[in-house]
Amino acid sequence: MKRILILTIFLCCLMTSIVAQNAKPFVIPELKEWKGGAGELTLNEQTRIVYPKNQPELQRIAQMVAEDCKEMFDYKPAITEGKGQKGDIILALKKDKKLGKEGYAINISDRITLSAPETVGVYWGTRTLLQMAEQNLALPKGQIRDFPDYEIRGFMIDCGRKFIPMHYLRDYVKIMSYYKMNCFQIHLNDNGFKQFFEHEWNKTYAAFRLESDTYPGLTARDGFYTKKEFIDLQKLAENVYVEIIPEIDAPAHTLAFAHYLPEIGSKEYGMDHLDLFNPKTYEFMDGLFKEYLEGEEPVFRGKRVHIGTDEYSNKDPKVVEKFREFTDRYIRYVESFGKQACVWGALTHAKGETPVKSENVIMSAWYNGYAEPRDMVKQGYKLISIPDGLTYIVPQAGYYYDYLNCEHLYNNWTPAHVGKEVFEEKDPAILGGMYAVWNDHCGNGISTKDIHHRCYPALQTLAVKMWTGVSKSVPYEAFDKQRHVLSEAPGVNQLGRLSKTPGLAYEQANVAPNSTLPVQEIGYNYRVEFDIDGTKEAMGTELFRSPDAVFYLSDPISGMLGFARDGYLNTFTYNVQPGQRMKVAIEGDNKATRLFINGKQVEELNILERWMDKEGKTRIRNVRTLVFPLEKAGNFKSKISNLKIYQK
Repeated sequence: MKRILILTIFLCCLMTSIVAQNAKPFVIPELKEWKGGAGELTLNEQTRIVYPKNQPELQRIAQMVAEDCKEMFDYKPAITEGKGQKGDIILALKKDKKLGKEGYAINISDRITLSAPETVGVYWGTRTLLQMAEQNLALPKGQIRDFPDYEIRGFMIDCGRKFIPMHYLRDYVKIMSYYKMNCFQIHLNDNGFKQFFEHEWNKTYAAFRLESDTYPGLTARDGFYTKKEFIDLQKLAENVYVEIIPEIDAPAHTLAFAHYLPEIGSKEYGMDHLDLFNPKTYEFMDGLFKEYLEGEEPVFRGKRVHIGTDEYSNKDPKVVEKFREFTDRYIRYVESFGKQACVWGALTHAKGETPVKSENVIMSAWYNGYAEPRDMVKQGYKLISIPDGLTYIVPQAGYYYDYLNCEHLYNNWTPAHVGKEVFEEKDPAILGGMYAVWNDHCGNGISTKDIHHRCYPALQTLAVKMWTGVSKSVPYEAFDKQRHVLSEAPGVNQLGRLSKTPGLAYEQANVAPNSTLPVQEIGYNYRVEFDIDGTKEAMGTELFRSPDAVFYLSDPISGMLGFARDGYLNTFTYNVQPGQRMKVAIEGDNKATRLFINGKQVEELNILERWMDKEGKTRIRNVRTLVFPLEKAGNFKSKISNLKIYQK
């Protein structure tokens, strides 16, 4: 009887223990280690953020977290120095070799204690707490230990072929930081393909996006960044532990330079290649890099600079040797300013005798035919895994991915997979991974919103694989469902989400001219409805405007219903007649924009295929999408009523 009683008590205790253990919280990237406790700690307006004395960086982090809480939860916790108490969030630095540079530990009990060996780990830990809190302010009690498998977790965006506004880049810094992505490579120059421009180099689109005093006139006129803007972007990134890696790509992809100075363009290999045998080429490139690297406060503030060096012809052995000489020269030139050089992998393609410096050089391993990974490691390069067949997005090009195969990446890929070459996990030669968006097809109508719609799910997915590696435990189906509950970042809503659930998201009985709405925009998939009593409107009359788009009651050219964004004007073949009363609806997704009149679809602006040559060999797919603007009503005369906005 006694033995039965003891066994019963033991089983009861065991069952209690099992029931009491909280499940691992869902965050991105997934937590490495979780030991569940019993019960919850609820954050509220009495919660304080406490930091130790004489720790200004922790004080700064505490202030940022307080601002994030204000943005996300509409209350701002008090910040105080000293010792914490029940209900507080306590920040601390604590040595722990197993956590490494970026790792952190969190203990959630009657208070939250967040500690890390370095301040960057403390900051990453606050991102974890914010993600948990935005799902439920009642945090499960338990213990977290979290640390990355790879030190470089990055994203590259091509700003050369499509101008990406600075406010978008600043938002992306915030998004990356929220998901513990820490390297943002900005591709500052590039050009289109001449077959899309009548096979003439002088008509082919090309751009260099950074203000230049050394070469006035080099900077693109249709969109560029001032030096101050670019410096401020880097400062923002530094504050949230993201590194900006600026890239000036040469000696290919350089048509913008040849447009400015034609004599340095290659007559043999195309004007989008620099003439490697012309001394003026080196004078030009020296001057360009020097402008952004010299001085005590250089324009390129970070520790790394990417110099390009990919996709040059290897037909002539003499040219190969000259290419290798060029690569070595600019590795060393960048290093002379105290920077670490990054290059695209090209040295298998350009195999030769001329030595190219490898010590302390980072190589972006993008295609194994251009740079065989194990050989590059043997030569001494450290690699960033960015395999083109897995991690390249080229919107609407018809090759590479339009949207990455996130399920495959989540289930199968880590940075140890460099194309088909698979290294051991956490091999010291593999610094980490990146993914990229390339805007190859200049002028195809793709908007920054379209780019974000493609990049954001990839970022969430790859944030997991670059931090957690093979240690993930959440099935992809569950991950793909749960990722939608998280914000893009505090104060960021590039997707234009007004609600986390489908249905009516906003309504307003009447819209007065020149009024301001409390919502900025509605993203895919949406339906915007309104009634209109028509009055003759002047050409260019706006219905709504936001920072990224305009919807016209009467477009500036034809007087039709239409919209403009990213420098593109798209119109429906429909106009509002004076005295006409009707119900208008606009539906939009990532493929098309549709117009409905009185409940009937009258037109769809979908992907339009255009042939760019008489032979029918070169095609471009024009995208006519719209994230619907709502922030500011135009100066219209018509009566607009019964505005309803649905998120599908």
